[in-house]
Amino acid sequence: MASVSRLTLRQEKPPGAVPSKIWWPYVLGIGGMHMLALLAFWPWLFSWSGVASVLIGHHLFGMLGLTVGYHRLLTHRSFQCPRWLEHTFAVLGVCCLQDTPARWVATHRLHHQHSDQTHDPHSPLVNFMWGQMGWLMVTNRDVARLSHLERYAKDLMRDPFYMWLERSQRWTIVFMAHVVVIFAIGAFIGWLSGGPAEVWRMGLSLLVWGVAVRTVFVWHVTWAVNSLTHMWGYQTYSTSDNSRNNWLVGLLSHGEGWHNNHHALPTAAAHGRRWWELDLSYRLICLLERVGLAWNVSRPEARSERILAPENAR
Repeated sequence: MASVSRLTLRQEKPPGAVPSKIWWPYVLGIGGMHMLALLAFWPWLFSWSGVASVLIGHHLFGMLGLTVGYHRLLTHRSFQCPRWLEHTFAVLGVCCLQDTPARWVATHRLHHQHSDQTHDPHSPLVNFMWGQMGWLMVTNRDVARLSHLERYAKDLMRDPFYMWLERSQRWTIVFMAHVVVIFAIGAFIGWLSGGPAEVWRMGLSLLVWGVAVRTVFVWHVTWAVNSLTHMWGYQTYSTSDNSRNNWLVGLLSHGEGWHNNHHALPTAAAHGRRWWELDLSYRLICLLERVGLAWNVSRPEARSERILAPENAR
């Protein structure tokens, strides 16, 4: 279906979504983290180490944890690696505060099964804000059920490590541990640079920048893949949904923004196809393959995809 006609469509929210029932843990958590991130405007908490921690954290947690770990490895199994490395990626993903590995994977697999259809949990064809973050704010009975995990993330639920994270909110232990480590790094930097007087300032600076600002930034970049790349961009392949290749999201999300390419062949480790479609996540996977830490890397095959004619690719 042509891009203009698809964008004029409006669809209903998923049948399991209950707009009148607010999902308070998410509302309070997302709202609270945004409030903490605003402390970055307080001059006393500004530091160049804090700014650097956002960039480092975006690559360490956002790329290794989410795009390589949660998405390309756990969700689509586009490559294999040692179990200890897989679990390391999963731990880094938990530090992004985007739910447990099993729940993230199950929701994303559901999205691929019903992309831009009524059962898609976060299609922006409902409206832009729904695709960006509104879907997180209300209860969706379909994705909250245990049967949702058993159906869409059965492989992860068989792993004792992922089951451990699911039980009794134990994933919060992982997140809080990484918060303590980041504060300790900031305190150590403060001690070296200014002695005891700088310990608290630098510790709190890295908490605000390296945890709150970085988390909010990674959130919105990830959510932009759900929203922007299903609304604006060009299409290289003919798919059954409204997925797009969006260069801005592609650059900010380590290659996730080449979303039409991804939906054309979801199991491919490479999302970028053309030379200008920079895909740092895939480059990292290739590096892991070279040193023997990744194997069975799934690469795109043209015969599995229908390429749009030049006049229709937009």
